[in-house]
Amino acid sequence: MTIQLANSRTAIFGKIAHSRGGIAGLIILLFLILITLYAVFFIPLDSFKQWNNPAYWIEYPKAAAPAWTNIGLKLPEHMILKSDQALVSSVHQNGIRIVTHTYDIDYDYDSYPTDFMVAYGVKYGEIPPVLQIDVIRPDGKAFQVYTSVLPPSITGASTTNEFVGRVFSTDSMITENLRLQKGVFNYNQDESLPQVMLFSQTDKETILKGKYEVKVRFYLFGSSDSVEKSDLVLGGRVYGLMGTDELRRDLAIGILWGTPVALFIGLTVSIASIFIGLVYGVVAGYKGNRTDEGMMRINDLIYSLPTLPVLVILSLTFGRSIFFITGFLIIFGWVGVAKITRSLALQIKNLQYVEAAKLMGQPDIKTIFIHIIPQLLPLTFASIAIAVPGAILAEAALSFLGLGDPTIPTWGQILNEANSAEAAARGLWWWIIPPGLMIALTCLAFALIGNAVESTVNVKGR
Repeated sequence: MTIQLANSRTAIFGKIAHSRGGIAGLIILLFLILITLYAVFFIPLDSFKQWNNPAYWIEYPKAAAPAWTNIGLKLPEHMILKSDQALVSSVHQNGIRIVTHTYDIDYDYDSYPTDFMVAYGVKYGEIPPVLQIDVIRPDGKAFQVYTSVLPPSITGASTTNEFVGRVFSTDSMITENLRLQKGVFNYNQDESLPQVMLFSQTDKETILKGKYEVKVRFYLFGSSDSVEKSDLVLGGRVYGLMGTDELRRDLAIGILWGTPVALFIGLTVSIASIFIGLVYGVVAGYKGNRTDEGMMRINDLIYSLPTLPVLVILSLTFGRSIFFITGFLIIFGWVGVAKITRSLALQIKNLQYVEAAKLMGQPDIKTIFIHIIPQLLPLTFASIAIAVPGAILAEAALSFLGLGDPTIPTWGQILNEANSAEAAARGLWWWIIPPGLMIALTCLAFALIGNAVESTVNVKGR
């Protein structure tokens, strides 16, 4: 059996090595494996767990195009500036500690930002700090756009209160503070948005390009008070490698996380269903008579069921967990292989070495696993590779119908949400094409490998 396995592996890999399609399939598969490793080891796991949590993606832009589409257009790029990118200073004045985070922005775009936001976190005691946001423009004019006292401590003076908040450009205080600057702007600013006023000339609504400074100041009154973070978000129309969707999620992260999910579903379903079908078909063919008849009638019953409608009913009944979906696909995935392996087992069991094993009194189970199944290994390897695209497409179809696992990012789920948001009609092509291409690329890889391996399947010749 060991020699047969080694010969099978040698023949299979040799055939792939001499097949252009097989080599192309292996290259694509290696690319998918590298994406999987990158997603698992370098992308934060929280982005996977929080895929459907809108609060996690609040700092990202809404329906922004990929950044590489901005070549020659000069659309504003979405900026997420973290605390470690700020110039931090701290001074003491009349017993008050003033911590300032200064962000420098070189604005050289042909349109206004879509919005802006400051996210902050502060730890303090009994006396709440004061937050102040100032903007200094390239023309030297400075605007105090926001001032607020943080909520009073509810834990008392003996403990530390931690407060996390966000200041949006839509805040009424920012709008009022800017519209009070009647002597600065020479145009009607009553209908202008805060981001338009801050980034336009004072004499007309045209872009004021240059270096902007945003100063986020915290007035701290306790010796143990501290600023944990102050992130600045300047809204733009382009962002990242794959852009974002209507819920502000980074589609590059969804595409990358979808790769290990697709490979898990495809390989798990194909390996499990092919193994079940192999053993089931060989046992039916080897035993024959009533055993064969009864087992194949069960096979015909499952084979005759309409797969997709039954999968829809099962998903609605038992839940939409990815593990349930994988199990359902395995239930329907083995019947075709069982028919093929049964017909081959009917031929192999009449060969001389199998008859000799029977005459020597070898148990049926040993005859099946030593003399018959090894002969079908090339067929098994080819069937596994060919079955992977079917499993991936089945999961994508369920997800596209809204019956996939809603808690994790899959390519089918992304396409379902794009369809619900009418992305095609709105021209949001980056929400549709990348997941579709990834599904096609993954299916192509295994189809090429499967076709290369399939040519080695010649049971009669061996």
